Amino acid sequence: MATTTKDQIDLAAALVRLYVFLTQYLDRCSDEAARAGYPEEELQAHLADTRRQLMDILAVNPVVKKKLTDECERILALGASCMKSGSADKTLRDAIQAERAVLRNKTIALSDLVAVFRALA
Repeated sequence: MATTTKDQIDLAAALVRLYVFLTQYLDRCSDEAARAGYPEEELQAHLADTRRQLMDILAVNPVVKKKLTDECERILALGASCMKSGSADKTLRDAIQAERAVLRNKTIALSDLVAVFRALA
């Protein structure tokens, strides 16, 4: 299947959305305002829809699909653990901050890529 520039932009933009939603999910662990300002059901719906869209696109590459699936599951489990036990645990807070840093870097890089793709289109 030949991909178009639009397909590439859509893929990169979907990855940006996924990383933003995952970051928002982790933000809810330590930020009461984030929990109150963004309903859980809405966040979960956006996250599930974006993941489903990406998994369909990534079906052509099982290795990347598995890596993304593992990353999502790890982050979601971390967030669920935090919500269950609270954010007082230092090890848990450190793990969340580490994941947030990775997500931030990926989001910045992909956002820049999307901007360049759109400028070239």
